[in-house]
Amino acid sequence: MKSEKYIRLGKGTAIISFFIGALIFGIYFLTSDSDLLFIGYGFIVLAGITNLIILIAILAKSKTDLINRKRLLKTSRLILINLPIMFLFIWFSLILIGNMRITFTNSTQNKLTDIKIVGCETEHISELKPNESKTVWVGITGDCSITLEYLENGEQKKEMVAGYVTNGMGQKMKHKIDGEDKDIL
Repeated sequence: MKSEKYIRLGKGTAIISFFIGALIFGIYFLTSDSDLLFIGYGFIVLAGITNLIILIAILAKSKTDLINRKRLLKTSRLILINLPIMFLFIWFSLILIGNMRITFTNSTQNKLTDIKIVGCETEHISELKPNESKTVWVGITGDCSITLEYLENGEQKKEMVAGYVTNGMGQKMKHKIDGEDKDIL
């Protein structure tokens, strides 16, 4: 195979690998669909093996083709750039599965104040006006439940958000604050 084909193959593989990986990660970030984690892990293995084989072939070709060596080595660097990007996606995915991303919406007709999210980690929202929403990231430190304590017209209220969460169970969820338990998990 000619050097031009190696260069095109290397560039194409690197770019396609990046875009597919970014797409899988982006959809996972937006949906928290755990099936995408398995798809992502499978893709990492498949893309890693494919990129490695092509990288080795390009490096071998660069030893024999002195005229195109510089371009072949540039293509090799392009393939290698995917490594730190892949590790960044993995690192951020681990952060996501270690946190509950909960969007709280005030479904009452009153302003809620001193809102405490109690459970794995304690988080706080100072106030939510009617129909206002705020997303809070609650770190999962072990087995726990997540409850909500708040003041509505000076009256202390409490409701269950998630009955049980544990390490690796992070997800994105919505919770309407209305004074009723919705033990979703």
